[in-house]
Amino acid sequence: MKNTPFTHHHIALGAKMAEFAGYNMPISYSGIKEEHFTVREKVGVFDVSHMGEFIVRGKEALDLIQYVTSNDVTKLEIGEAQYSCLPNNEGGIVDDLLVFRLPETQCSEGEKAYMLVVNASNIQKDWDWITKHNTFDTKIIDISDMTALLAVQGPLAADALQSLTDINLKEIPYYTFNQGKFAGVENVILSATGYTGSGGFEIYFEKSQADEIWKAIFEAGASFGIQPIGLGARDTLRLEMGYCLYGNDIDDTTSPLEAGLGWITKLNAGDFISAEKFRAQKENGLEKKLVAFTMEGKRVARHDHIIVDEDGNPIGKVTSGTKSPSLSKCIGLGYVKKSHSKRGNEIFIDIRNNKEKATIVRAPFYKKPS
Repeated sequence: MKNTPFTHHHIALGAKMAEFAGYNMPISYSGIKEEHFTVREKVGVFDVSHMGEFIVRGKEALDLIQYVTSNDVTKLEIGEAQYSCLPNNEGGIVDDLLVFRLPETQCSEGEKAYMLVVNASNIQKDWDWITKHNTFDTKIIDISDMTALLAVQGPLAADALQSLTDINLKEIPYYTFNQGKFAGVENVILSATGYTGSGGFEIYFEKSQADEIWKAIFEAGASFGIQPIGLGARDTLRLEMGYCLYGNDIDDTTSPLEAGLGWITKLNAGDFISAEKFRAQKENGLEKKLVAFTMEGKRVARHDHIIVDEDGNPIGKVTSGTKSPSLSKCIGLGYVKKSHSKRGNEIFIDIRNNKEKATIVRAPFYKKPS
């Protein structure tokens, strides 16, 4: 089991630790519910250094990424980021990822540079998939093992971090990034891509600077109530927003169109992997669809629970479920037959041979206070 550069801090703070994607990761510190509300109301710090990062650089870097991802990379300007996925040959999803358009300061003439941020459990899988399709004049560099990543999330994140940088954090729009000096460290990337729905930043830097930056963040944020947050609260926060988790809500067998990710599947963006399959799906209609639902009772729907109709006929399967701390009710995501996917429809979750009533609703479940 691998460690991140912050594992010793988690253990010293008394975090409940467990294996996740091959890493020894903090699940919770003070408790999932308390940590959840820290992020919703103040500011919390997630260690997400287990994520993978690839640099793609070359004269045909754009062509490679445009071919292996579903979104339209040509729309990215320097300093912008994009959510996308890597389709497989069968119309499923190899992984979902972020694409950053980097400055070209280290590029030769005519070259472009990008950073791909991929899921921890899929680093090798994604690397193999992308390099397999790299018939372009471009180079791919895996910087995962030398990169540390902290996500500082919550409505007070900008105020808590501002003393550590001259970059105006409140002027980093959603899905953009800036690069500069942070906590005395040069060439730090500060992005605003979020996975919690409460705002904040992701901080990318070299692992050799990990202790220095960890200490600086917690000292600067002390007066704002900053706290370390585990993966348990990260899951309840993302689920309240209806965000997909790879391995639960999307995988090699699910289409991005079925998962409601048509907005990152640009069918007019040229010839990318499985583009024809997605065009056929859109033309012929989907057989299943990922829906959000709220439970009527207090029982939590869990991954792989069967979804049935009123007569008990199977119509789908739960992919994610939890009790929402913000809503004080049980929520979930799952795939159902397209004919049963209309918002407002009643469905039932088979939990230990009991039919628990649920209603299909619009995601996100949580609405950020204005």
